[in-house]
Amino acid sequence: MEDVLKITGKKLIAMGFKSGKWFPEAIAFINENELTEKEILTYLEQFRPGSEIGLLEESVSFNVNIKAESELEVVNVTKVVDSMKTLMKTPTVVDGAVMPDACPTGADGTIPVGGVVVAKNAIHPGMHSADICCSVMLTNFGDANPKEVLDAAHKNAHFGPGGRDRDTQFRFPDTLLKEFEGNTFLKDNQMIQIARTHLGTQGDGNHFLFVGKSKKTGDTMMITHHGSRGPGARLFTKGMKIAERFRSEISPKTLKQNAWIPFETEEGKNYWDALQIIRKWTKENHSCIHNAVVEELNTTIKDRYWNEHNFVFKDGDLFYHAKGATPLDAKFMSDITGPRLIPLNMAESVLVVEGETTESNLGFAPHGAGRNISRTQHRKSKTGTIQEIFEEETKGLDIRFFSKEIDITELPSAYKNAGTVRSQMEEFGLGKVIDEVLPYGCIMAGDWQKNAPWKIKRRKKQENGKR
Repeated sequence: MEDVLKITGKKLIAMGFKSGKWFPEAIAFINENELTEKEILTYLEQFRPGSEIGLLEESVSFNVNIKAESELEVVNVTKVVDSMKTLMKTPTVVDGAVMPDACPTGADGTIPVGGVVVAKNAIHPGMHSADICCSVMLTNFGDANPKEVLDAAHKNAHFGPGGRDRDTQFRFPDTLLKEFEGNTFLKDNQMIQIARTHLGTQGDGNHFLFVGKSKKTGDTMMITHHGSRGPGARLFTKGMKIAERFRSEISPKTLKQNAWIPFETEEGKNYWDALQIIRKWTKENHSCIHNAVVEELNTTIKDRYWNEHNFVFKDGDLFYHAKGATPLDAKFMSDITGPRLIPLNMAESVLVVEGETTESNLGFAPHGAGRNISRTQHRKSKTGTIQEIFEEETKGLDIRFFSKEIDITELPSAYKNAGTVRSQMEEFGLGKVIDEVLPYGCIMAGDWQKNAPWKIKRRKKQENGKR
C-alpha cells in the first residue's frame, strides 16, 4: 500500500508549481482525502504550468446576419462587428454569428447582445453574462378573457429588486434543493437562501409578463420573460473568478471578459453542472408564476412551452455561447415541447417560430428587437412629459408598471424597429414565423428606483435641510 503524503505550499513549489490562489483549495483537498503520491500527481496535473496560450493572429471568421438600414444603425452595427472581430481572436474560439437584434454591451471585444460564439472545450462565463438562462415561457389559456388573465397575473406577480417575503414564497422543490446542495458552486447557505426567496420573481429591466391572443387561433396566451435572478448572478460571479484564475495562468493576453474555464478540469465539469441546475431553477421560476395564475383563475392549461435565449449549449466538445440568441436546433434543448418565442416590444406581437440550422445561423435566431442606443440616450431623445410619451406609445394597450412608475426606456421607441428585425430574419434564414401572439397588455417593473427607500430617505433629508 502506498504511503499517504501530507502536502504543504512549499512542497507544491518544490514540485514545480507556481504559487497561486488555487494552493489552499488543492492542499486541503489532498490532505483531507489522504491521497497517495501517485494520486497527488494525477490530481495536480490540471494545475501544472505550461506554455502560455496567446491570442490568435487573425480573427476567426463569423457570420454577420445583420445589416444597417439607417445612419443610427450604421454606428450600432459597426461597433458590434468590430467588437466581435476582437473577441474572435480568443484562442478557444472556432466559430460565431451575429443576429439582427445585435447591439454592443461593453468594451471592445465583449460579446454583443445578439451574438453567438462557439468555443472548443471551454466555458466563457462572460459570454453568457450574469443573467444566466434569461428565457421566455408561454401558457395557453384557451378562451380565457385576457383582462382576467392579466389581473390574476398582476395579483401574483413580483417585480423589482429582492425576493418574496416568507408569507408569499413558493416551495423550493426537494429534488432541486438536493442538486444545489450537491454542487460546489451552489451549495453555500446564502446561495440557497436567495434561490428560495427569488423563486417566482422577475426582477426589473426588460423583463415582463405579457398577455395577448394567438393570431392563428384566438387563444389567450401569457408569456413571461426573465432569467435566473440572484442565483444566476452569484454563479456568474463565482465563474468569472475561476475563469480569471485560469486566464492569468494559461492565457494572460486574453481579455478579462473573455476568460474561460477549461471544460476538462474539475472546475469546468462542476461549473457546467451548475449551469444545468440554474437552468432547472429558472424554468421552475417561470412555472411558479404561470401555475399561480392558473390556480387564481381555477382553469386548465391548454399548452405550455419555453426556451432560453441567454445560455451555453453543448454539442460534443463545442460550447455555443448565446448572448441573447434563440436556439432553433432541437439538439441544444433536451426538453423541447414546442416552437420558440421571440418577443419584440410591448406594442408588438411575440413571434412564435421554428427553423433549421444553416451554415450562417449556427442553429440560432434573434431573441428580440435589441436596441440601437442606450437607455440614457433614449431618455434624452424624448420630448414631452413622461405621461404624454407613455400614452402616445401605448394606445389601446393595458400596460402596467409594478412600481407604479413609468419607465420610458422600456417603451417601444427604445427598441429597434420590429419590422426591420422580422425582415432580416427572413432574409438571413433565421427561423420561420408560424404564429404571433397579438398584444393585449403587459406588466413590467417600471422605474422602481424613483421611489427606492434610499432615495426617499435622501429626499426627506434634503427637504428638512431647506427648512
